[in-house]
Amino acid sequence: MPDRNAPRVLVVDDDAVFAGVLARALAARGFSGQVAHNAAEALAHCRREPPRYAVLDLKLGADNGLSLIPQLKALAPDARILLLTGYASIATAVEAIKRGADDYLAKPVDADAVAAALRNIEREPAEDIGPPALSLPPLKRLEWEQIQRVLADCDGNISAAARRLRLHRRTLQRKLAKRPLPEGS
Repeated sequence: MPDRNAPRVLVVDDDAVFAGVLARALAARGFSGQVAHNAAEALAHCRREPPRYAVLDLKLGADNGLSLIPQLKALAPDARILLLTGYASIATAVEAIKRGADDYLAKPVDADAVAAALRNIEREPAEDIGPPALSLPPLKRLEWEQIQRVLADCDGNISAAARRLRLHRRTLQRKLAKRPLPEGS
């Protein structure tokens, strides 16, 4: 039985499995979770009952988590917003903070880290105002992930992916033949 006094968190992610798992994991950590899979659903949830917390994915299918931040802030000004992304970059973190996000985490991330970020736990008060520190994967890992995303967008067509990446086809094939660095290396 969900606790009616538990702080409400809205999890917005186009990956239904991830969103459901995260909402259940946050419920086990004292939150009351709702799930939305796109911007329209998220805004509808917010209009019905503004959440205390929101966890947004950067990529929401056709929607964008960055553009959703100010809209959610307008409907729930006191909500603490956390942006999650598998496409971590300093520029994205800065933009998220400028638009009103309170925190930013790179995927993969566990529910304990999300709950701590929502509650603003285990963070030293910053002397200066600026974007939160990121623990980005190594550049080679980011390159591998970008290549995989572009290759998937091109339906596995190496020539089309190479054109999009502005690489020679053989260079892309060599990069694909190498194993990526393990997560966290």
